[in-house]
Order: sequence, then C-alpha cells, then structure tokens
Amino acid sequence: MADVTALTFLALCLPLIGALAAPLVIRAFGAGGAWLLAVAPLLAFLHFLRLLPQIAHGEIITGGYDWVAGLGLRFSWFLDGLSLTFALLITGIGTLIVLYTGGYLKGHPDQGRFFSFIFLFMGAMLGVVVSDSFLMLFIFWELTSITSFLLIGFDHEREAARRAALQALVVTGGGGLLLLAGLLLLWGQAGVAQLSELLQFGDVIRGSPLYFATLLLVLGGAFTKSAQFPFHFWLPNAMEAPTPVSAYLHSATMVKAGVYLLMRLNPVMGATPAWEVLLPIFGGLTLVTGSVLAIRQTDLKLKLAYTTVSSLGLLVLLTGFGSDYAIEAAVLYLVAHSLFKGALFMVAGIIDHETGTRNITRLRGLRKAMPLTFAIAMAAAFSMAGLPSFFGFLAKEEIYTALVGDDLYSILATTIAVFGNALMFAIAFAVALRPFLGRPVETPKPPHEAPVLLWLGPAVLALAGLLAALFSGVIHGAISSPMASAVAGTHKAVSISLVPHIGVPLALSLLTILLGIAVYWQLDRARTLVAYLLHSVRGPDRGFDHVIAGLVRFAYHVIGIVQPKRLDVYVACTFLCVAAILFVPLISHDELPLGFVWPADLRLHEAGIMLIAMFGLAAVLIARDRLTAIVSLGIQGFAVALIFLLFGAPDLAFTQFMVETLAVVILALVMTRLRLSPTDPRHGTRRLFDIALSLACGLGFALLLMRATDAPFNTALTDFFNAHSKLIAHGANVVNVIIVDFRGTDTLGEIAVVAVTGLAILALIRIRGNSERRLATNDPDAEEA
Repeated sequence: MADVTALTFLALCLPLIGALAAPLVIRAFGAGGAWLLAVAPLLAFLHFLRLLPQIAHGEIITGGYDWVAGLGLRFSWFLDGLSLTFALLITGIGTLIVLYTGGYLKGHPDQGRFFSFIFLFMGAMLGVVVSDSFLMLFIFWELTSITSFLLIGFDHEREAARRAALQALVVTGGGGLLLLAGLLLLWGQAGVAQLSELLQFGDVIRGSPLYFATLLLVLGGAFTKSAQFPFHFWLPNAMEAPTPVSAYLHSATMVKAGVYLLMRLNPVMGATPAWEVLLPIFGGLTLVTGSVLAIRQTDLKLKLAYTTVSSLGLLVLLTGFGSDYAIEAAVLYLVAHSLFKGALFMVAGIIDHETGTRNITRLRGLRKAMPLTFAIAMAAAFSMAGLPSFFGFLAKEEIYTALVGDDLYSILATTIAVFGNALMFAIAFAVALRPFLGRPVETPKPPHEAPVLLWLGPAVLALAGLLAALFSGVIHGAISSPMASAVAGTHKAVSISLVPHIGVPLALSLLTILLGIAVYWQLDRARTLVAYLLHSVRGPDRGFDHVIAGLVRFAYHVIGIVQPKRLDVYVACTFLCVAAILFVPLISHDELPLGFVWPADLRLHEAGIMLIAMFGLAAVLIARDRLTAIVSLGIQGFAVALIFLLFGAPDLAFTQFMVETLAVVILALVMTRLRLSPTDPRHGTRRLFDIALSLACGLGFALLLMRATDAPFNTALTDFFNAHSKLIAHGANVVNVIIVDFRGTDTLGEIAVVAVTGLAILALIRIRGNSERRLATNDPDAEEA
C-alpha cells in the first residue's frame, strides 16, 4: 500500500514536473521535444492503468498526507471507478495532446510556455478528479480556472482572446466560490471533510434542512464549469485558444469537471425531487440550445464547441434523470464523447493548419490531398453520430433505453434527446464530410497530409472508439461497470453490446438517423433559418458584457464614496472602527469598569510628571502652528517615557525616548519643506465630531486597560519564560530573549517593515530631487516626472 501511495503521489506530480521541464526541453530539442515531454503523462497513464484490476474488483484506493490533522485537513486522494476513469482519460488524451501540440505549434516562439500551461492544466484537472479532501478539491478546481485562463488567452495580443479568457475566468471562478460555500455546508452537515467519508452520509445530507441551499450552491459550481444553460456562452468563446487547448478542454478536462462533481455527489445528493427536476431541466435546455446554435456556425471549431455544450447538457440530464439505466448511459456517453470529440477537434485543427482556414463554406474536395485525415474524421463522426460499430452507438442505445417511458416526464426527455442527437448527427458529418467531398476549391494554403505528430492523436482516439465497441465486454468489466457503480452508489453491471435493443430504443435510433440525414441534406437552409430566427436574440454572451460594464460603473461609484481621496476622511473612518472595537465588546459583555479610584500610593514626583504630560497634551491642542505642535508633542512623549521608567519598564522607556526623538526630528525636517502657517479647514460640527471621536478612542483605551488590570494576573507565560529563557535561549535577560528568540520572526518582520519604509522614503526624495534638477535645466520631461 505504501508503494501505491508513493507512486500515486508521483503520478500527480508528473504534470508539474513536465511544466517545469517544458521550456528547457523545447529550447534544446524544438518541436521534437514533444516526444520527450509526452513521457510524463504517459507514465502517469500507465500507473493508473495498472490499478484497473483492483478497481474492477470493487476495491477503493485512498491515500495521502496529513496537513492540519486537528481540523481533518489532508492532501489526500480517492480512486474508484469514477475517478480512475477520469484519470485515465486526462493522462491518456493528455499524452496525445502533448504530441499534437508539438506538431501544431512547431516553430512558435512561445511553444515552451504553452507546454508549461498545458501541463499545469493537466495537473489541475487530475487533482480535481482524484481529490478526496474538500480543500484539495477546491484548490485544484480553481486552478483549472486559472490555467484555462492562461491557455485561452495564450494569444494575448488579440483582444478576442483576452476577452474570452477573462470571461471563462469570471464565470468558472465565480462558480468556484459557490462550490466552496456548498462544500462548507456539506462539511457542516456531515462533519467530515473527505469525499470517501461523505458517501456514507447520504441520508443525513438529503434529510438536512440546508439540503436545498447546498444543492443550489453545488449546482452553481458544476453548471458554470460544465457550461450549462445559461452559463454556456463562455465555452464556445474559449475557441479563441489554440486547437490543442480546445481538443483537450472539450474531451477530457475542464468542461467535464462539473459533470464529474455531479456524478461524484449523486450517491449523496441524488434521488431527491429537487435533484431529479433541476438537472434534467437545465440539462435539456443546454442540449437543445447547444444543438441549435451549432447549426448556425460555419467555423469547424465553433460547430464542435456548441455540440460539446449539447453533450454536456445530455450528460447532466442523464445524471439527474433517476432511472436504472440513466447512470449507465451517462457513463458510456462520457467515455464515447471524450474519444470522438478529442479526435474531431484535432481533425479541425489539422484542416486549419494545412489549409489555412476553418470556414466550412470555403472547404471542399480535401479527400484526395488528405486521405488519412478524412478516414480519421469519418471514424470519429460515426461514433459521434451513434452508428455501429463504434462506442458512441452503445452509448446512444443505452440513452434511449434509459429515457423511454410512458409518462410525460420520460416522453419529454426522450423527445429532447432525439432532437439533440439528430442535430449532433448532422454536425458530425458536416465536419467529417463537407470539407472532404466535392470538387476541390482554392484555400489560403495548398492542402496536404499532416505530419505524424498531428494525425497520431486523432487516429488513436478514433481507433479506440472502434476497439472499445468491438471489445465492449472487456471495457465494461474494466471501466464502464466500476464507473457506473461509483456514480450510482450501488453495484451496476453494464452489459450492452453491439447487438441493438430490439424495440423502442432501436426505433428511436433509426428516427435519430433519419432526422440527422434530413438536417444534413438541408444544412445550408437550416443554418440560414436558425440565423434568421436568432438574429434579434441577445444571448447571455451579450449580457455578460453588460454585467461587467455595470459592475465597473458600480465599483467606480462605490470607490468614490469609500475612497474620496481625502486623508482626513480615511483617518476618521479608521478611528471610528477603533472606537467601535473598543466599546462594543465592553458594553455587550457588560465589562465596563464603572468605578475609578485614585491610587493612594501615588508619589508627588510621579504626579508631577503626569501633570507635565497633561500640559504637553494641552500644548499640542492649543498650538497655533505645526512646528509648535510637534515640539509640544515631544514634551508629552518624553513625560510618558519618564512614567514608564518610574514604573519599572526601562526598556520600554528607552524605546519611547528613541521613538519620540526620531519623531520630533523627522517631523521637524519634513515640516521645514512645507508651509507652517495654520491650514486647519475644520470648522463647527466637523471639529466637534473630531473632538468627540478622539475622546471616545482615548476613553475606550483607558477603560479597556482598566478592565484588563482588574482581572487576576495569569502568570503562565511569566513562569514559562522564566523557566526556559536561560535553558533554551541561553539568555539571562528575559525581555531580550523574548524579543530576539521567542519573537525572532516577528522582530525580523518589524525590521523589514522599517527597512522597506526607509527605502521608499529614499526613493521619493530622489524622485523629487531629480524633478527639481530637471525644472532647473528646463528639461521638457520635468512636468511628467
């Protein structure tokens, strides 16, 4: 078990190692370095592949390391059929994406940086699906948003790329905050902070009065990450990223994170009316929205992006549907979608890379110039369309088996699924057939077959879709059944094969094919019709711009109120907070010291020094110019230092002497550069307010100190320092030992603050000196300086 723990930890670290090594490897080997870099995700894939037999036999592998054991916080992982399947998809497809990137970005000056981002993205997504700890899950969840921001905005010189990256970060990052609140509620209800332990508290969570609030927060995180309606708009815009990002993001990584979360929490939060209503409704809306919008597009990547939105909607619908076969259908379709969508995106990238365009209206007759790419595209399209003998066919048959029923709920869900699948059928062959058939047309670049680094990845994925269907029994035993069992929370044995279900499911499959052929045959008219119907519709994408603009305006007005660029207002607000902090606890806990007794043993010279301090304070208040106030403040400060000295605190008195001396000298030097005439603008009520505020703060501190000194003195710290200062720190002066040894880091921080402040003052003085010299020499840059 120790070996498994160590190897799993290493597998999780391999993408991070790849991110560090990528710039050096690419600088040394160029595009060929992709072969070397692909070793990192390949080794992680082989490690997870080695665990398949254990997981297939029902074992659950957990491990990790304690972080804050007292709070139950661990860096821990949890591998079952669900997380292991995702880990295999992430590392397996990730290996192919690394190779594909080597060919696609060959010669790009920032290829090393891109590889680093891809590996970081891979590591973040891998962390999401294997996390057992709530904390670890949330951290990796947000890291996927951050790394996707870097990837989507990789071509940061283009405004569209920057906007798409910001949009993805805002939507998914905001959803992550909702998820954090949901996880905290789950933690509070179940009392555990590990997913593996949470699975035992399903009845507790479903019976909690906070269940619905928790569900809405969790769905907020899942729906934003997996682009569910109305948050679907960010995903197609993410196509501004280079094609390797699109292929990876849509097939095995970020957009599947929300689906993973819903599947993971299904045994805990599923099987409730709210779950079985909200998920199918939003999943169905997303399925229809994505399918219809995909018809309107002419860009190959955008067409595929909107079908990803549709597929994610279908997965959410199935996860929440509640029938016996729905979970099995969701599992099969998730795996099938990862294979065919990754292949088709890479095919779209090949077409763009070798012809110079992705516009489907400008592509024809590529079959002779790119026969291998055509064959790969057709294989992936067959699986996406749900045709035999590909894994997508098994998924589609199971979908219809799961949804068919004689009640209105089932009929509506089945109708939506048929409609969405028919449109995806048409889009699949629009991508795989339209660019390759017909008479060749002129393209920006003469078309030719892609190099091996480009076609290897989609070829492997398309072939995997075929082999998975042909050897479905093996795949079900190793992957499908363990995954379905983990999602359902009970044992599930997936048994569907290439032999179709005779009856309604087969009829619905045939209906899907016929409708898909009809839409494909009239694709241009369908695109024109959808564009006409949606011409005046302002979708969430436009709404996002309005929300961001409104937020900026709101922030501007709020900042105008809370930061009016007036120092006196800032100081007044600060002291208002201080007064509230002092008085509210004393009053609310009934701790006000109501009696004051003049100390009977107060000596004459002590009273005289206190009187001097009071005279110094009065002198500050009645001073007519700033320089007099500074000197008077020094008198008051020195008197306080003498009081410290008389009451047995020489170290504190010495510090006070030093501070007062430096304060008087520095302030006097600064004031000589300013006008020293009275400039106090306060009059009337403002002056009364400031007097009341200062008295409140002073009285508050006095009352707090009086209450503190009334309490019995606790000698625990005194005894500790007396006992250990000599023994541990080898110092006889307890105060010095506390400052230098026990509070060494704190003292070092104070020194650092003083040093930084001094450097900042020095920089300001030099800037002013340079400005004065430029003005003296009539330098034209002086005003700007």
